[in-house]
Amino acid sequence: MGFTTGLLGGFTLTTTLIYLSLSLHTRNRVHQATLLHQQSLILNNVVEPLPPLPPPTNREVKAGVLETLKDRWNAELEKNVRQLQYADWNGIRAQMEEGVSRVYRRAFEKGGEVVPEPPK
Repeated sequence: MGFTTGLLGGFTLTTTLIYLSLSLHTRNRVHQATLLHQQSLILNNVVEPLPPLPPPTNREVKAGVLETLKDRWNAELEKNVRQLQYADWNGIRAQMEEGVSRVYRRAFEKGGEVVPEPPK
């Protein structure tokens, strides 16, 4: 190995070790600073707690015409479905049977009447 190669190899090895040592030292210092900052905040909050944040305000957004129409449509559908769900189907069937029998009776009563023929 020649003088130049040994010199460059030693220089590279030395700078690499110095760089890695300084990098490790810097990361350790940053980590320690972060931990000290967190501990300082914790201790300060124990002694003088921060005031609570105000509750978020409610934000109202007015619906457009299309959304209003959709809401009305949905309300109407809900009302109709509830009427169908809570309907007394036996009572409705009885009313329909009564109505059909009434129409049937009237039809046969009128058909059963005989009009007298005029005398000849």
